[in-house]
Amino acid sequence: MTVQRAYDAVIVGGGHNGLVAAAYLARAGRSVLVLERLPGTGGAAVSTTPFAGVDARLSRYSYLVSLLPPKIVADLGLRFAVVRRTVSSYTPVERGGRAGGLLVGGEGTRESFAALTGSDAEYQAWRRFYAKTGRVAQRVFPTLTEPLPSREALRVRVDDDEAWRMLFEEPVGVAIERTFQDDLVRGVVLTDALIGTFADAHDVSLAQNRCFLYHVIGGGTGEWNVPVGGMGALTGALADAARAAGAEIRTGHEAVRITTDGQEAEVSYRTDAGDGTVAGEGTVAARHVLVGASPHALAALLDAPAPPPAEGAQLKVNMLLKRLPRLRDRSVDPRDAFAGTFHIAEGYGQLATAYREAAAGRLPGAPPSEIYCHSLSDPSILGPDLAARGYQTLTLFGLHTPARLFTADNDATRAALLKATLAELDAHLDEPLADCLATDAEGRPCIEAKTPLDLERDLRLPGGHIFHGDLAWPYAADGTGRWGVETAHANVLLCGAGAARGGGVSGIPGHNAAMAVLGG
Repeated sequence: MTVQRAYDAVIVGGGHNGLVAAAYLARAGRSVLVLERLPGTGGAAVSTTPFAGVDARLSRYSYLVSLLPPKIVADLGLRFAVVRRTVSSYTPVERGGRAGGLLVGGEGTRESFAALTGSDAEYQAWRRFYAKTGRVAQRVFPTLTEPLPSREALRVRVDDDEAWRMLFEEPVGVAIERTFQDDLVRGVVLTDALIGTFADAHDVSLAQNRCFLYHVIGGGTGEWNVPVGGMGALTGALADAARAAGAEIRTGHEAVRITTDGQEAEVSYRTDAGDGTVAGEGTVAARHVLVGASPHALAALLDAPAPPPAEGAQLKVNMLLKRLPRLRDRSVDPRDAFAGTFHIAEGYGQLATAYREAAAGRLPGAPPSEIYCHSLSDPSILGPDLAARGYQTLTLFGLHTPARLFTADNDATRAALLKATLAELDAHLDEPLADCLATDAEGRPCIEAKTPLDLERDLRLPGGHIFHGDLAWPYAADGTGRWGVETAHANVLLCGAGAARGGGVSGIPGHNAAMAVLGG
């Protein structure tokens, strides 16, 4: 097989991290080639029109932005913006036969806590707790685009022994139970430790702590924002920036092998004819290879031992509604309740029960999940006609549904889980959600659900794990290297979500891999 021209860097995978790396390297004058298996770039950070004949572009997989450093947006000159959500969260609950809920964000937060708990104590505890995590965020977030600090150096930077202990040393459930008394409030706090992470509040591995940490440090504030135009607006801007800087991007090109002696490398690929068959094969040479795919894919490309298996644990549901549903809790406007994160069956005890059931091999009896409405903050993702008629999108993210539950019959289990999840939502609505669903050009309800096995099939996420595996601490550990992107081969770097300080839509691994190449 003839080896084509040599590049300074070949990047395997055109997801957002690969595009960030490509843009940085090309802007530094390096010759760059991006090989992407799919017909388009963006990976899991894309906008699509999933419903036939319906002009609504949904962020199909990833959907909110918190961890993307403004530094990357500024460095690359991206034409990309986010907007703040008007409400942080709403959590419905029925107590004493009355429908109510906790609305967080805005001027009514304190009153909402008081109405739920009967005192001011939980609100004051909430303020103290998140003031503490906010100070940690201000200190830790800037380090994510710097060389990895040592554990002790990061501890010194945090400069708060209590915060260090509750986030880095003891299970986060300890701090939650010590700080808050109300079961619903405890559950709202805990959810940030469980997004894409199958763990209990007291898991000794502290996987839940690492997940919680990354969810509360984004941007130095922990705020999660809505990408204007959908997630595809970000990856479209990144692809434009990479091309404008001189990077070459080839879609429909699947890397199948990497060979390297540590100094020079070759990447073999095959091209897709468009019908699932192979149209051709080729090989390119490179001084550096950056892999935006998972550590499992990297091992396969290098013919190296595979890392431990990864397992995703989420249900992702996209919907289009003709209108927002009415709530049983008449004290809150649905436009406020759905503008932030709408928590369903996420009380502290409910989350613990759901985890135990799933760990025992059963679907949770009351599946926990959370919903938000992108179009309330950013109606630009809807066509003008849909927006004028009051249509809205809903994105649901279900917790504690590990891939192992779907292996026997993915389709049947998906259907059963979706039915049970929507039933939990319906319990807090004054009308069935099904009555609000829009229909597509074929008359079918506008709703789609993705299990971990579906994500593994569609995006090659290992085990359907949205972070490519459990998140790592943002400090140096054995084998992590200077930037957390290094591998056993000096000229092969991992620039995807499975790198240290990966996970989420951040671009951080892409930035850090580019800095490693450039000698930063």
